[in-house]
Amino acid sequence: MNTSNISNLIKKTGIIPQKRKGQNFLIDERIAQRQVSFADIEKADRVLEIGPGFGTLTDILVEKSDSVTCIELDNTLADYIETKYHSRITLIRGDALKIKFPEFDKFVSNIPYSISTPIIFKLLEYQFKKAIIMVQKELAERMIASVGTPAYSRLTVNIFYRARCRILENVTASKFRPCPKVDSALVEIICRPAPFQVLNEATFFNVIKTAFNYRRKKIRTSLKESGLISKEDSIPFAEERIENLSPKEIGQLADSVFMLRNKL
Repeated sequence: MNTSNISNLIKKTGIIPQKRKGQNFLIDERIAQRQVSFADIEKADRVLEIGPGFGTLTDILVEKSDSVTCIELDNTLADYIETKYHSRITLIRGDALKIKFPEFDKFVSNIPYSISTPIIFKLLEYQFKKAIIMVQKELAERMIASVGTPAYSRLTVNIFYRARCRILENVTASKFRPCPKVDSALVEIICRPAPFQVLNEATFFNVIKTAFNYRRKKIRTSLKESGLISKEDSIPFAEERIENLSPKEIGQLADSVFMLRNKL
């Protein structure tokens, strides 16, 4: 794909790229080739792509795998993809945030900016070999942020607990049409066993979410105001702020909350 091809397809299909849907189409085929190459796809791998757009990635994926599934919300784009690939792919029409993902081994997507964060949280609920995703550069930096930095977040901790993650390369806004206001990055996510154990994962993730929602408050205050602990409860790191705790320390905090709530 290039600028001319994308422009012609936009005219041909009548699609009007919408910011609220995060519709920015990659026009540099070399980047698409590298993105798929990073995924190390074998013929037997089941590949999942969200938001195939005009098929910049899909063109390459169908040559690498015998099982490619695409999820597309926009009916005009879905019609185009269905006509272009026929039985070479499995097309699921609908909202990727609401649809249960089919089983997959590799996840390769230029995720629409508007749903990047919730899609990553959803992705982490599944077991897979590798994901290679294009996201906003700022979001990519949050995914691998260090403890105590402004970018360190709930997403950082959740990813660290579930997977190894790294930025592979940055991609300038000029590589997309329409041209977005921000640069992007290719990110690799590889599932692995948790690097530490917690007593209850539901409590762990709830503590992460609650504490980061009140990240400027001390942990005792944020957990008390949310009803997770009472005023009299003793917890570790009570006078700290969540952004200063490592994922393992947050696990210790969550274990303390779980024991208090279950009177263990």
